[in-house]
Amino acid sequence: MSRRSRHAAPGPGATRPTVTVCRGCCCGTPKVPGLDHTAQLRELRQALDGTATVRVTDCLDVCERANTIVVQPSAEGRRHGGRPVWLGLVNDPEATTCITAWVKEGGPGLTDPPGILDLYTFSPSRRVRAELHDE
Repeated sequence: MSRRSRHAAPGPGATRPTVTVCRGCCCGTPKVPGLDHTAQLRELRQALDGTATVRVTDCLDVCERANTIVVQPSAEGRRHGGRPVWLGLVNDPEATTCITAWVKEGGPGLTDPPGILDLYTFSPSRRVRAELHDE
């Protein structure tokens, strides 16, 4: 499966958080029913405009957790120990709202995510994590 981003990948010194939205073979498709996928992406882009970089990528190879969103810390967040946070099964508009609120407050390393996001957080294999950074 291709994992090439439709937008440039952020470097480790990105000045703001990056929100990567999977839109590959399962995420963002009718395979995940009951969610307006276009509206989800639009909400992320509108709510985080000027706060974070929102990018779309092809399949992240965690299809069993569709829809998947990865929140990567800003450079400052990294300096404070922030690491990418993988969120799976983000199929509820309320979860998207919680993600945007957290990122607006600083995201990984700068502020703790709302407790509800613990239900969505998972750790993918090292291979999958590495491929996100190799784009």
